[in-house]
Amino acid sequence: MMTNPTGRVTQGQFSFLPDLSDEEITAQIEYGLRRGYAWSVEYTDDPHPRNTYWEMFGMPMFDLQDAAGVMMELQNCRKTFPSHYIRMMAFDSTRGVESIAMSFIVNRPANEPGFGLVRQETSGRTLRYTVHSYATDKPEAQRY
Repeated sequence: MMTNPTGRVTQGQFSFLPDLSDEEITAQIEYGLRRGYAWSVEYTDDPHPRNTYWEMFGMPMFDLQDAAGVMMELQNCRKTFPSHYIRMMAFDSTRGVESIAMSFIVNRPANEPGFGLVRQETSGRTLRYTVHSYATDKPEAQRY
């Protein structure tokens, strides 16, 4: 059974769907704002599944109550990093802890090189597998 027929990076919500339009992103931001979530924009050029800490673009927007302000920050990030992965993160601080309530990718590079499975044989008949991001074969500034 093939679980990811597109070969795209699948992290967060909506990752198996086609890319969201700006109107659909705005609708998701408004949904989060109605629930009191604070939004943050993050980017990376290494979307390895264990790379959960992406670079923040600006500060989390705890005080914004309008989706237009969040979209403006997203557009600025797209202009600055047009060939990076960009995701939106919504923090729920209603319980006194900033826990992530929503996360979805809103920008991708034109070419996603994907991942490879590296097999390592160790003592006895033990096998270990690791995931290797093909993007990391190039230096940081030259990946996309």
